[in-house]
Amino acid sequence: MKVILLDRDGVINHDSVDFIKSAAEWQPIEGSLEAIARLSRAGWRVFVCSNQSGIGRGLFSFDQLFAIHDALHSGVAALGGRIDGIVYCPHDPDADCACRKPKPGMLLEVAKRLNLDTLQGVSMVGDSLRDLEAARVAGATPVLVKTGNGSKTLRHHAKQLE
Repeated sequence: MKVILLDRDGVINHDSVDFIKSAAEWQPIEGSLEAIARLSRAGWRVFVCSNQSGIGRGLFSFDQLFAIHDALHSGVAALGGRIDGIVYCPHDPDADCACRKPKPGMLLEVAKRLNLDTLQGVSMVGDSLRDLEAARVAGATPVLVKTGNGSKTLRHHAKQLE
């Protein structure tokens, strides 16, 4: 089974220091939806694993998050692809939950859903050090993109990424 895990903000859509709080604010990065659709059509199982602490911080609601995810699903579907699942952490960073990246909870949830014993050979694509750390802890292969915070992550954490 071919599986790929993607962070959302900064990888699929443009990120914002003020959080993406509504479907109107959600803007895909050029080519990202097309890439997801191509992966899907080629037989890849595509999952999104995304920290969404804006919920825990009271900045937006679950309904607003689901509207954003509906826009993502619709955009990929319009191109002939699909996203197999979206796993998110709604907790505030101080909650010390098991799901918030850099902890591996979301990635392990995908493995559980797919009945996989390991995430070896599965890539986790992200734009931050916490995405890559979650991949390593979960046994997946970390892949850094230069979109979103990726270039900054590369500059500030080059030694840790070796």
